[in-house]
Amino acid sequence: MPPPVFRFAPSPNGMLHLGHAYSALLNDRLAREAGGRLLLRIEDIDRERCRPEYEAAMLEDLAWLGIAFETPPRRQSEHMADYAAALDTLDVLGLTYPAFLSRAEIAATVAAAEARGRPWPRDPDGAPLYPGTDRELGASEAAERIAGGALYATRLRMERSVDMVGALSWDEAGEGDVDADPAAWGDVILARREMPTSYHLSVVVDDALQGVTDVVRGADLRAATAVHRLLQDLLGLPAPRYRHHRLITDAAGRKLSKSDRDTGLAELRAAGVTPTEVRRMVGLDPS
Repeated sequence: MPPPVFRFAPSPNGMLHLGHAYSALLNDRLAREAGGRLLLRIEDIDRERCRPEYEAAMLEDLAWLGIAFETPPRRQSEHMADYAAALDTLDVLGLTYPAFLSRAEIAATVAAAEARGRPWPRDPDGAPLYPGTDRELGASEAAERIAGGALYATRLRMERSVDMVGALSWDEAGEGDVDADPAAWGDVILARREMPTSYHLSVVVDDALQGVTDVVRGADLRAATAVHRLLQDLLGLPAPRYRHHRLITDAAGRKLSKSDRDTGLAELRAAGVTPTEVRRMVGLDPS
């Protein structure tokens, strides 16, 4: 039986902090305990926010922590063809459509509905679901708008997709099967004109192509697993096991941000904090 495969997949759009350290160290520990492999994936599809200097700093921080990943890391920006192929598969199945509403137009639609006393449905992160007013736009009209330079996002036809696969669940460490409710997210974005993939699409493609068997990540991504399970089934991809760990928070109980410099690994290192002390700070006994 092949060894389990774990991965740590940060985005180089800022400096790593204690929350990243906890996730990376936990993946490292679980991989070693299971006699498995540990991969590093650079999730750099956002070319505006992701920068080479952040990636270099991130690799330096991880090396300082003493984590040894298999090399070379997979950089998402180098594999856009893989995501395009997955998107084509969904398109052939009739499960995608170009959505033209801007953020301002979405907000106006939601505000108008709520002004009339109609509560607008929101996804698990609190964002309003896409209105879907252009879901049934004719193919010729959509093509004409795209040819004219209109901005658009490629969205998943959620209702049709859920009907196609039926009930879904995922294997959560310590809990067993957890019911998945992808419909709670509405017609999620799969790609944009200026970015030919999305987090949801690229992460399921990457996990499958890299043979990842165990996804260990923060609890803030737990609800999104429902979307990932849906895409895995639609694309015929294997479903890994999941473990959604606790988040490292600040003194006020808020999730750490890359702008929280007092918890940044580079700042801690410069202040003389050791990797052993970082392990204690995030609640992991040194090993």
